[in-house]
Amino acid sequence: MSIDEVIRLLQEIKDLGESGKETVTKAKSTAKKAKSVAKKVKRAPSAYNKYMKKKMAQLKKKHPRKKHAAIFKQAAKSWKRSPDRKRSLK
Repeated sequence: MSIDEVIRLLQEIKDLGESGKETVTKAKSTAKKAKSVAKKVKRAPSAYNKYMKKKMAQLKKKHPRKKHAAIFKQAAKSWKRSPDRKRSLK
C-alpha cells in the first residue's frame, strides 16, 4: 500500500468520526508497514565503498596491531592513486 493510499484512509477516518475505529487500526498498521518497506531499500555500494572494504581487510591482515584510524587513513590515501578511482570518475 502506498503513502497516498494511507493518506486517503486517514482522511476517510477523519470524515467517519468515532465509527471508524477499525479503519483507524487498519490505517495505522498499513502506515507502519509502508515505512518499514521504505527503510529496507538500500543503495548499491559505490566504487569507493567497495575499494575501502577490500583494502581495509588487506591492511588489517597485514598490520593486525595497528589502530583502525591509521589503517583507514592509509587506505584513503591509496584510493587517490587507485585505478578503480580513475574508472569511477569517467
